[in-house]
Amino acid sequence: MNDSSWGASHGAGYAGAWPPPDQGPLPAGPAYDGHEARYTSETQPMPIVPDPDAGRDAERPEEPGGRSGREDRDRGAARLGGPLFRDENTQEPMPSPPPAAPQPPQKKRAGRDLRSAIGVGVGLGAVIVASLFIVKAVFVGVIAVAVVVGLWELTTRLQERKQIKAPLVPLAVGGAAMVVAGYVRGAEGAWVAVALTALAVLVWRMTEPPDGYLRDVTAGVFAAFYVPFLATFVALMLSADDGPERVITFLVLTVVSDTGAYAVGWRFGKHKLAPRISPGKTREGLLGAVGFAMTAGALCMQFLVDDGTWWQGLLLGLAVAASATLGDLGESMIKRDLGIKDMGTLLPGHGGIMDRLDSLLPTAPVVWLLLVLFVGSG
Repeated sequence: MNDSSWGASHGAGYAGAWPPPDQGPLPAGPAYDGHEARYTSETQPMPIVPDPDAGRDAERPEEPGGRSGREDRDRGAARLGGPLFRDENTQEPMPSPPPAAPQPPQKKRAGRDLRSAIGVGVGLGAVIVASLFIVKAVFVGVIAVAVVVGLWELTTRLQERKQIKAPLVPLAVGGAAMVVAGYVRGAEGAWVAVALTALAVLVWRMTEPPDGYLRDVTAGVFAAFYVPFLATFVALMLSADDGPERVITFLVLTVVSDTGAYAVGWRFGKHKLAPRISPGKTREGLLGAVGFAMTAGALCMQFLVDDGTWWQGLLLGLAVAASATLGDLGESMIKRDLGIKDMGTLLPGHGGIMDRLDSLLPTAPVVWLLLVLFVGSG
């Protein structure tokens, strides 16, 4: 049998494949020896290249559908890398946002509501002026009310923030008595009232357990001197013949000093005055307070106070600017120790009563003393 006859009879279903995959090895014999010899001589065997995925394909068994692991990988590679699906999972880069336009510089803003502050200030000023020039005794009542409210704010904050229980009842009664005694009996009456108030604080605190006694009475005596005793000097000024004019001078100089410090510091302030105590205060603001207060002092002493002269007003304004600034810093120190911004919320735009008395209280004895030295006690 020759090759052609074998291919015609056996190779019809295996065209192009030799040997047939299912026939097994060729049987030995002369009929096949020649063909095998011709096949091996004309055809070069392909080199065997190891498949790196053979091990992994062998490890993955064939699935019931007939696909092996290698076929799955080939399908996945075609799906991810084919030209029709090349950008299927590719995310286009987001366009970068345009650069932000430069913002204009922010203007300085006041720390409080100026409208409310001005409205409350005008209302308080009207009450003070009316009580001063109609019936002087009414203004004594205004001072006493301010003292009681200030004591209430101070003792409340001490108890809330430091658990210090300064007795309010003897402080309020004694504080009002100091103001009245100073107006009626002068400095001697004021000192007697101070001593009795301190004694009342010591006795009143004895009704409670001794734990914290020294701390509480110390705070009570401090409050008695800080609020009502200093306010008594306003009543002493009022008791003079030109008492209303002296009190107006005291109030105007203190308010003008605070206003000058605020206005100049807000507009030109760059160098901090006491950053650890009050970061908002600047040296430029202090200079503004001095300039405003000295100008107002010269005008008030020349035209309001009897027998006063302008140069005395300059010295008075300088002293008021210093005492008002120190008083403001002193209360700022207290509020920082307590961890609060304001002593109260009674006055919109201002805070509490104590937030308005901070510069007035230490300035009162300074003005009273200088007026006595310049023009007498009246």
